[in-house]
Amino acid sequence: MFVRAYLRASTDDQDASRGRADLERFAAERGLIIAATYIENASGASLARPELFRLLGDAQSGDVLLVEQVDRLSRLTAEDWGRLKAKMAERHIRVVALDLPTSWTMASTEADQFTGRMFDAINAMLLDMLAAVARKDYDDRRRRQTQGQAKAKIAGLYKGRTEDVKRNAGITAMLRAGSSWSDIQAAVGCSRATIAKLAKRLKATEANAAA
Repeated sequence: MFVRAYLRASTDDQDASRGRADLERFAAERGLIIAATYIENASGASLARPELFRLLGDAQSGDVLLVEQVDRLSRLTAEDWGRLKAKMAERHIRVVALDLPTSWTMASTEADQFTGRMFDAINAMLLDMLAAVARKDYDDRRRRQTQGQAKAKIAGLYKGRTEDVKRNAGITAMLRAGSSWSDIQAAVGCSRATIAKLAKRLKATEANAAA
């Protein structure tokens, strides 16, 4: 059985690999080996996740996609969750989440056909439910954050997120040197969105200098 682990954190300052030991322990307890691990810092509310789609591209029929929690896989809207589910179904991938015990049967070859189909149905329903809960939690937190920022702005206290100047200067230097985005992401551990923002800024700077 080919197990592919997926680890995700929302922001660059979070450790996306923090749940790796738990996934490895889960697999070891079942006599399984994690053959490939995909790690990225990207929002679970977006389908713009290169490592997740690299996993889907690499996957073969019957592979297990192992995650720590369902919200590591999805905080997507219902429409985008439907797209992701369709992609996983197309690849015949079995999702196993540590916070969804019914999915654990997907990491076993011992269940008979009837039991397997029954748990497939139950697991699909619970995955939908947990994905919806994860999205609601995301929307609620975003709403509270927006409300808090609005109050802080009125009080003259909100200044926004502080830019990591030293890190961004390093990324910009690598872009000038012609490093690929993948190499930069591997070296710095930042998101592709951050690289895209800095690449756009560099392009504008160079265009102004040439004018």
